[in-house]
Amino acid sequence: MKRKYWGSVLFLIVLIAATTFVLLKSNDMRAVLAAIAAVKLTWLAPGILAALLFVAGEGMIIWYLLRALNIPVHPPQCIRWSFVGFFFSAITPSATGGQPAQIYYMKREGVRIADSTPVLMVVAVLYKFVLVVLGLALIAAAGNILRGAFGGLLWLYYLGLGLNILLVGFLVFVMVSPGCSRRIVSGLEHLLEKLHLLKPSPARHEKLMGTVAEYQNVVRYFRGHPGCILTAVGMTFLQRGTLFILTWFIYCGLGLRGSDLLTVLVLQASVYIAVDMLPLPGSVGANELVYSTVFAAVFPGQYLAASLCINRGVSFYLVLLVSAVALGISQLMLRRAAPLAAKLSEKKHQKHA
Repeated sequence: MKRKYWGSVLFLIVLIAATTFVLLKSNDMRAVLAAIAAVKLTWLAPGILAALLFVAGEGMIIWYLLRALNIPVHPPQCIRWSFVGFFFSAITPSATGGQPAQIYYMKREGVRIADSTPVLMVVAVLYKFVLVVLGLALIAAAGNILRGAFGGLLWLYYLGLGLNILLVGFLVFVMVSPGCSRRIVSGLEHLLEKLHLLKPSPARHEKLMGTVAEYQNVVRYFRGHPGCILTAVGMTFLQRGTLFILTWFIYCGLGLRGSDLLTVLVLQASVYIAVDMLPLPGSVGANELVYSTVFAAVFPGQYLAASLCINRGVSFYLVLLVSAVALGISQLMLRRAAPLAAKLSEKKHQKHA
């Protein structure tokens, strides 16, 4: 497993290096660096805060949903899990590693898989649902802006939106169909047995089916409490907005004028929708390409490359660094907790002996 993730990190580094070379080789790097150095900290600081709040916001949604299930967790704990998820999402294609990592650390810290899995699935559905709603709204209300900004890459926007619609439909179907959940788990177990990664075990199968039943109980709870879901939807819209507004802070920090806040928000949301589902770690490469195309008319000359460097530097690389720190803290906490748990178990055994 460690070798797999180190391979993902290496691939990400190579992708970053290639993307940086391709996108910046045609720019006057002195002018770009001068523009970056001249950005006003009074605008950059709230932009950094917005990028961090984007990830922390997911943690608050996780906290809200777990508290609705009467699971005693704390906001800092959930925010740390969210940063851990960001780290593994960033280094794996299509962000596939984020939720499994979150489930692992949540389980190690006392949250059952039967509780964490449906909560994280609800978070994922809402995350994609909000993108779908925004994507359709942009087509209806800002179609001309999208066509003018994307040009020949407009198909990429529709592809991203279509993939998100398909994923939302699939996740909702899995959540509301008990039989589908059981078949997926049984199928995966059978596949692992065929590959000789697991040995046939009736006891394990029974335990897995019990977990699926508990999972469905949690899903039924959320289905019976639409107010809870609506609140989470509102929180997700706010969370998404914190990332979209980062580009506006950068625009103002560079001292530019001419484009309004709504236009910048629309363009940044469209970039995110276009690249969100592409099978690239952190959407590296695709994000930079689409951003450079869509914002060409907003950031003139060297300011386009400068804004791209600041945007990705803050929203991805800085947040990735903070996420790595959160992962290190989580690992340290688990290592410290293991000897304590062993001592408590030993004392309990001696007491009963």
